[in-house]
Amino acid sequence: MPRVLGVDIPKDKKIHVSLRYLYGVGPANSLLILKEAGVDPDKRADALSDDELSRIVHVIQSKYKVEGELRRIVSQNIRRLIEIGSYRGLRHRKKLPVRGQRTRCNARTRKGPRPRVGGLKKKG
Repeated sequence: MPRVLGVDIPKDKKIHVSLRYLYGVGPANSLLILKEAGVDPDKRADALSDDELSRIVHVIQSKYKVEGELRRIVSQNIRRLIEIGSYRGLRHRKKLPVRGQRTRCNARTRKGPRPRVGGLKKKG
């Protein structure tokens, strides 16, 4: 299983799909990285030579923010929004949807399970 920047990528998938396992690399960035590195996107990850793998890693390190660095930047941005008291920061603090979605009937993923109304009835 090839390792790219400390992440194991699946060896049985094509390399343009395997690179998406890196945080911050999506479909478009994956193809751009492979084009810059001069690697065929349809090649399987386990068929890559060490030279091709090192070229991919070099392109990612030189031009893209991925994994830990990107996670740190995102968390700093959220922390900044909370500290300055912006509307988005308040929504983050209350753990509600940030981008204008309604919460009256949806947003269960963000809000958690429904609070149960009423108690257990006693028999007798």
